[in-house]
Amino acid sequence: MFNRTNFSTEDGLLKGCLRGDRAAQRHLYESYSGKFLAICMRYLKDREHAEDVMIESFMKIFDKLPQYQSKGSFEGWMKRIVVTQALMKLRSNRHLMMEVNLEFEADYQDHQYELTHLEAAELMDLVKSLPVGYRTVFNLYAIEGYSHQEIADLLGITESTSKSQLNRARTALKEKIASLQPKTKTNHG
Repeated sequence: MFNRTNFSTEDGLLKGCLRGDRAAQRHLYESYSGKFLAICMRYLKDREHAEDVMIESFMKIFDKLPQYQSKGSFEGWMKRIVVTQALMKLRSNRHLMMEVNLEFEADYQDHQYELTHLEAAELMDLVKSLPVGYRTVFNLYAIEGYSHQEIADLLGITESTSKSQLNRARTALKEKIASLQPKTKTNHG
């Protein structure tokens, strides 16, 4: 008989998964699949690709579970696998590959924008609308917390390219946010 209380602690859940307990594995999947799908969707616009990557990530998590040494956060360890799988998907599919537009320099004007009017979902939609190269670096740096050196290593680019892509992503986001703001009318009267 299945007793979910065995999985009420992270340690109990890990031990169950390591034993190959299907109920423990299902509990782990159900606990994190929504969060990990959201991470995959940040990198891959296509939901089907994101779902594939999430499932591949769980297979990798279960496969590598004996290597987890309880150093640091278990969720953080799993998240790193998910991000790596998403990046591998981007690299392996030609039509998903990162475009790095080094010659593109947006004529950015310092737009006034107000973030308080944007909901988190709207902001994430704006991030999703960025070109894949910008979006990938922005997600890795601003959301996942990777350093530019780590991003460079993960993506096979230079550290300066990572910084450039992040700067361009921020500029593009600022422009998109500014375009959403209501135009203020000046009163000359």
